[in-house]
Amino acid sequence: MYIIYGLITIASIILDQITKYLAVINLKDKVSFHIIGDFLRFTYVENRGAAFGMLQNQRWFFIISTTVLTILLIYMIWFNKKITNPAKLVLSLVFGGAMGNFIDRLRLGYVVDFADVRFGKFYNFPVFNVADSCLVVGIGILILLILFNKFEKVE
Repeated sequence: MYIIYGLITIASIILDQITKYLAVINLKDKVSFHIIGDFLRFTYVENRGAAFGMLQNQRWFFIISTTVLTILLIYMIWFNKKITNPAKLVLSLVFGGAMGNFIDRLRLGYVVDFADVRFGKFYNFPVFNVADSCLVVGIGILILLILFNKFEKVE
């Protein structure tokens, strides 16, 4: 199973970094590219904060907190025997998402975002990337696993 955990983490990092690279070469300094009308477009954004633009210009906070999160996730995935395999799979996805944005922060000083979803004039969702998607989906599934008592092994 440990190979699968590693593959999920590595695949999410690679997919994230490739899509960000494509966003930089195809979208930087250009107007938004419409995919599905006004609902989905690709828009290049340099995010110096967290989700939804919070904590702008707090690079060191994010580097330190991601380092702590990395240590915690490695322990939970590889060393904690009480966590179920489905939970470890999902934690691997969260780990990959955290690493994807961490790489950007270390390398660039900001995170590249590009997926721009809008619900007409009702709501413009904050621009995001593949790493953000891995984090949100992973945390959402973790919440469900915890609620349905499937996060830890029952002894």
